[in-house]
Amino acid sequence: MAGAWSFVIEEIRIRNLGVIADASLPLGAGFTAITGETGAGKTMVVTALGLLRGERAESATVRSGAEAAEVEGRWLLADEHAVGDLVDDAGGQIEEGELILVRSVSTEGRSRAIVGGRSTPVSVLAGLGDALVAVHGQSEQIRLRSAVAQREALDRFAGAAFAEELSNYQHAFRQWRADATQLTELTDARDARLREAEELRTSVAEIEALAPQVNEDVELATLAERLTNSESLRHATAVAHEALSSETDAVDVLGLVDAARRALDKVAPVDAVLADLAAEIADAGVRLADAAHALSSHLASLEGDGERDLDLIQGRRADLNTLMRKFGPTLNDVLAFAQQSSMRLLELDSDSDRIDDLHHRVAEQERIVTTLALDLHAKRVAVAADLSNAVTAELAALAMPDAHLVVHVTAHEEPSLHGLDSVAFLLRPHPGAEPRPIAKGASGGELSRIMLALEVVVASADTVPTYVFDEVDAGVGGAAAIEIGRRLARLAQTAQVIVVTHLAQVAAFANNHLRVLKDTSGEVTLSSVVRLEGADREQEMARLLSGLSDSDSGLAHARELLELAATNR
Repeated sequence: MAGAWSFVIEEIRIRNLGVIADASLPLGAGFTAITGETGAGKTMVVTALGLLRGERAESATVRSGAEAAEVEGRWLLADEHAVGDLVDDAGGQIEEGELILVRSVSTEGRSRAIVGGRSTPVSVLAGLGDALVAVHGQSEQIRLRSAVAQREALDRFAGAAFAEELSNYQHAFRQWRADATQLTELTDARDARLREAEELRTSVAEIEALAPQVNEDVELATLAERLTNSESLRHATAVAHEALSSETDAVDVLGLVDAARRALDKVAPVDAVLADLAAEIADAGVRLADAAHALSSHLASLEGDGERDLDLIQGRRADLNTLMRKFGPTLNDVLAFAQQSSMRLLELDSDSDRIDDLHHRVAEQERIVTTLALDLHAKRVAVAADLSNAVTAELAALAMPDAHLVVHVTAHEEPSLHGLDSVAFLLRPHPGAEPRPIAKGASGGELSRIMLALEVVVASADTVPTYVFDEVDAGVGGAAAIEIGRRLARLAQTAQVIVVTHLAQVAAFANNHLRVLKDTSGEVTLSSVVRLEGADREQEMARLLSGLSDSDSGLAHARELLELAATNR
């Protein structure tokens, strides 16, 4: 692959697309011309490239009798950086500088895309396609009529330095618009935010006045239950304690257990069983003593509970329940609400400062955006004259000798994402005529030549890796067709150029000539693709010139044309 080309479509494989059953297109660097009889399927090559670029898939393009159509493209990349991130994001791989893209379309309309060996959304193909291939056909001619496409063409011609300035401007513009939008929202919502802040302050003050604690409601409920049943609790605890350890002369459990232990201790030395039982009874005595002590402590606490005011506790619970109904449903929710409200108040209270800061920031950003936009406008005006002169010179050689392309740049008061300017391409068909927008003043054939002239001129500043032209020579012939071929060859010095053509004058300038062959068997039409060289190419050129591939005069003319192209590229 020549060093001038950073991306080259090395080969495209087409299966069951339109009239093409199975064909391989060897492309490579330079200028490839694709010719063939009407209905042979030349336009299917453009359709195939469109599918690899992520364009909409139509089930009608699937060959009759097949379940699906498939297109596979193999790119050789000298510089992987421009598309490496897109491929990585898709999960695919570029192996040894080779990228493979696959697109399939079923008869049911289902579409599938593969990038670098990994299935991916079709939208990824669209992103890659914009970076790899520019297709020019009737749809692009229509697009060229739009102000957007005309501005983009001028900006491309302005070069890399202008593109960087435009990118810096767009970054500043987006930041300005974002901050201006935020400022408008804050200003418009000022009254509502003040009301919100006042409501939050009232709520937070109400919560802080009670100062609830985590799980306080649960603890108070437990305490209220104890106080409500305090007499019963004290009586039960006292009876249990008296039974275990009496402070009177009554027989208690601890005394009986101790008597049993002492009786067994006397005979334990002579009876191992009784010795073990004595130990167990002693252990039980210890546990009962612990229980008696716990009952005594609990009884003391119950006596203390009696000194607390149950009414105060129930009042506190009622206040907490009020908070939970307003801000709950749980006390933890109330505490969370208080914390969030305090944070929100800090934000709302800082709005005035934020609005003041935004006012100053937006004003400064607007000044910067305006300055950058004016710089872009000045550069566009200067470049517009150069583009106009260069394209006009190209048109003179493309059978439009009296035509003059006027690139008009108009500045508006309000900046947009692309600056202050609107760009209009006007065509003056002959001296003295009033320039008219090319959307109204140019025919389809003239648009094709304007588009080609633009690409040849713009390529000097901003080269697309691969250009695909679908019958860009429509409506021309003779010397003009030769000039189209010469300019396509010139464009192919810095980019890969693929052209579907029916003119020998154009195909003669190609360094790679492919013919789409049509084979009709009964009702089935199949097409395949062959590379033409030597005598085979001369015969195809003769067919294009005269309709006869074996005409002596046609062959002589074909050889003459090929020699002319070889010496005038």
